[in-house]
Amino acid sequence: MNPSSKVAMLPGSFDPPTNGHLDIIERSAALYEKLYVVVADNVQKNCLFTAEERMDMLKQILKDHDNIEVVIYRGLVVEFARENGVGVMIRGVRALVDFGYEFELAMTNKQLNGSLEVLFMPTSPKYFQLRSSAIKEMAAYGADISPMVPPLVVQMMGNRIKLLTQ
Repeated sequence: MNPSSKVAMLPGSFDPPTNGHLDIIERSAALYEKLYVVVADNVQKNCLFTAEERMDMLKQILKDHDNIEVVIYRGLVVEFARENGVGVMIRGVRALVDFGYEFELAMTNKQLNGSLEVLFMPTSPKYFQLRSSAIKEMAAYGADISPMVPPLVVQMMGNRIKLLTQ
């Protein structure tokens, strides 16, 4: 399938989806006719939620966006792009440390799929400190994470932490 500059994707683990993720997703969706939110199912990563749970959360949260499709992909995202005519991959960056890692990854992806363009989107300043790993840790200690994640995620995380601590 030929890549289109009107179709983009934003891959990630989204474990859990944060307000920072949603900010990047919604800003990206405003720029493209179609945006795939690609939930990575990386067996080597220890996630709190299954890929299906993360996809379901994102689908519920983003249900009002007609041009967003949330999918799970269990392979290289460059292959997803090739299979679905995606011309642009968007990567959110918070800080210079993120940029260094993302730049190296973009160069690798460009070697694997030369027709895929990678764009870096800086996070909004109000979400600069949001990291999924930190949110999981705070939730595990009973902190109020409601300013950092959507209400559905607060509920799902509370339920999951109760299960894990029983």
